[in-house]
Amino acid sequence: MINNVKNAQKNKLNRKKRSYGNAPQHYDMIVFSHLRWQYVYHRPQHIISRMAKKLKVLFIEEPVPYDENKKSGNLIIVDEILHVLQPNVRDIQSIATIIPNYVNNNTVSFGWFYSAAFCPLLEHINFENIIYDCIDELSLLKDASAQLVHQEKYLMAQANIVFTGGKSLYESKKQLHKNVHCFPNSVDEFHFSKALNGIAIPDDIAAVKSPIVGYYGVIDERIDLPLLHEVAKRMPDVSFVMIGPLAKIEEADLPKESNIHYLGMKFYNELPNYLKAFDIAMMPFALKDATKYSSPTKTLEYMAAAKPIISTKIKDVVRDYSICVSLIDTADDFCEAISFLLEKRDRLSMEMEYYKILQETSWDATAYKMELVIKAYAK
Repeated sequence: MINNVKNAQKNKLNRKKRSYGNAPQHYDMIVFSHLRWQYVYHRPQHIISRMAKKLKVLFIEEPVPYDENKKSGNLIIVDEILHVLQPNVRDIQSIATIIPNYVNNNTVSFGWFYSAAFCPLLEHINFENIIYDCIDELSLLKDASAQLVHQEKYLMAQANIVFTGGKSLYESKKQLHKNVHCFPNSVDEFHFSKALNGIAIPDDIAAVKSPIVGYYGVIDERIDLPLLHEVAKRMPDVSFVMIGPLAKIEEADLPKESNIHYLGMKFYNELPNYLKAFDIAMMPFALKDATKYSSPTKTLEYMAAAKPIISTKIKDVVRDYSICVSLIDTADDFCEAISFLLEKRDRLSMEMEYYKILQETSWDATAYKMELVIKAYAK
């Protein structure tokens, strides 16, 4: 791996001269992700953008809805050595047929997987090293393929390195592979601490009556919508703001109250501005199979903005942050926590605990430690 990194850096100037037209290119790493690059900015973007400082990366998403009248895929040039491919094929396995249109090397140093659903492609691409960065138990999510459990077993059998995005996932995966490393989701503290400064609050949330209890992220089956609805009914003088796209649920599934506000998806660079308007940040996740192994990235992001946090008892949140996060079970607990936190008692103690936690993590440090593991175990 060390030689691969050196060669990638050595060849950087040569690659600058290459055209980004239709000609296939040489890539050091191909990443396969169920999360789209231009969707919610999450772990894959944080980690892979840092890997792409040393290795030329092709990030391949799940296929877009197939259109036989369009070209084989849409290649997005994020920067000089990070490209994103949106394949225009019928299914994941068919991605193999278009790889030669974009990749000209027969052997690729690294294959990096965020979803085992891409494992059929292992038969068609020769990787020197296979890395599985497991960030969720995808087989437990709504509408997950029945094959996914078997696909993950196959992927793990082929992988020489496995990373996990949380401690609960680590405890699960270490039973299945001899080389598993736990790298919990981290934070860009500088970015989210902008909420502490004099940045502008966007008009749509500025128009919402305070106090505001807010959430941002994907709004899907993992959110406890009945809990949110019940608390909003009990506390009509508190505004509940939900920011983010809907996934696997319909608008008709959302609770409707005059004090619940859905502001839609926002760009990553806008989040500190919205976070600034929150009086309290919330993580109202339902406790079920889909959240059994969750390690919410937003926990640390809320901390970086010094916002009081209310969360249901997600295992990794309880284990790591119970000293400074208000943990709740019921609507009664939720209402009591809101009332207590709005009184702004003991804020100094909370912020001191946040500071201690944030000193221990960053995406830069996480990516660096991952690189050390890769250097130690790569072929």
